[in-house]
Amino acid sequence: MNTLDDIEVDITVELGATSMPIHHLLRMGRGAVIELDASENDPLNIYANSTLIAHGEVSVEDGHLRVQITGKSRRRF
Repeated sequence: MNTLDDIEVDITVELGATSMPIHHLLRMGRGAVIELDASENDPLNIYANSTLIAHGEVSVEDGHLRVQITGKSRRRF
């Protein structure tokens, strides 16, 4: 298993998404709010190296954000 210690995996958790013109993005300042296409109860998408692998939910525990996996992706590898 030592050979697995050197493999890096990029994990991304997607809370939601939106589209906006670049000039809106450039005008945003500190404290700006970006409205996403997901509600607080929607599952998160969890990606490994840009491949959807699971769904989850976010919570706060001891002042830290935590992502808990609630299900696997239906995609077959």
